[in-house]
Amino acid sequence: MRWIYRLAVYVAAPLHAVWVSLRVRTPPHAHAPRLAERFGFGPPVSGAPVWIHAASVGELQPAAALVKALRAQRPELPILLTTFTPTGAARAAALAPEIAVRYLPYDAPGPVRRFLDRTRPRLAIILETELWPTLLQRCRERAIPLVIASARLSSRSARRYRRFGALFRPALDGALIAAQSPQDAERFHSIGAAPARTHVIGNLKFDCTLPPDIAERGHELRARYAAHGPLWVAGSTHEGEDVPVIEAHARVRAALPGAVLALAPRHPQRFESVAALLEAHGVRTVRHSRANGSAPLAEHAVVLLDTLGELVDFYAAADAAFVGGSLVPVGGHNLLEPAALGVPIATGPHQSNGEEIARLLLGRGAAQRVHTARELADCMIAWLRDPLERARAGSAGREAVAENRGALRRLLALLDPLLDTARP
Repeated sequence: MRWIYRLAVYVAAPLHAVWVSLRVRTPPHAHAPRLAERFGFGPPVSGAPVWIHAASVGELQPAAALVKALRAQRPELPILLTTFTPTGAARAAALAPEIAVRYLPYDAPGPVRRFLDRTRPRLAIILETELWPTLLQRCRERAIPLVIASARLSSRSARRYRRFGALFRPALDGALIAAQSPQDAERFHSIGAAPARTHVIGNLKFDCTLPPDIAERGHELRARYAAHGPLWVAGSTHEGEDVPVIEAHARVRAALPGAVLALAPRHPQRFESVAALLEAHGVRTVRHSRANGSAPLAEHAVVLLDTLGELVDFYAAADAAFVGGSLVPVGGHNLLEPAALGVPIATGPHQSNGEEIARLLLGRGAAQRVHTARELADCMIAWLRDPLERARAGSAGREAVAENRGALRRLLALLDPLLDTARP
């Protein structure tokens, strides 16, 4: 099984590298000079860092909270942050200039060996569900303590991993698992994690803090783009969701002619195609990247959010939000940002990336499940017309987030003895 896996990686890695190289020709992409990092090359990292891996933007939010806490408690420890996606790398580089940022290497012996030789981490912390067999095994062989933090595993993923138990059991046996829920802990047991080294700490995403000036930033966006009407946001949309969102907004505009939609595609490479889609539907659109100045804008139905790192600001400006990756089988994206801001949320049926969070918010009435453009429109119209119900749903979300904080504190308690004993 291990040899079959390695052969698959050796075949897939060059194909992925070629694909990445071709994509670089079309902006916005920031990883052209760093392709070698995916093969384990790159400048050495000094000081035996604490290595934190956050696969993409979704995991970078709890990673940022963890980095901030570690720097506050142990400022002398260097930190290495790895990611796998270009968008994630851009966000990671913005966290702090003194943090080293790398792409995770391909999961083959050569790239992994070179990566570990150049970084020499004293502790590896992998967020959520990034289980790469070769990487985990090499960490164990080098006696690098391994923590899978805020660990989650869906039933479907657990079944898939169990089919390849010979790959994962040896690597997971010595890892410390800090699971999001008892169900996640049981699923990790089923694929080889040791029960004695498995703890339930909760979800780190509940501990993510909002920028202190978030209300002011949201107010400025609201005054600029929707000074005289309601504003709703469709955040982190994927291919297959933009058309239902556009159709839903047409219904919202028919009921509330002054309503504005802020549409935020998940991936930068889709900005141009979504702009073309809006044009094809005859939607009056302003692109956020091109709307210079702060004067109020008029005569637009949609704001296309074609920049990175500003979605939370638009959530702060909004009356209600739809969070994407959920009308199509992607697994859903972060519901907690709008919930923490007191914004009621519509979400589709696909929530495998955050089943517990979705269940909590749906149960509290802070979120509503939708399946079609018509249902999404009806949901938004109801909230936009009824400020009392909108406030009730928003308060329920804010309270749910506040009540479930504490995972970061529990994780730090597990990390303390490892940081004290881990040898550089």
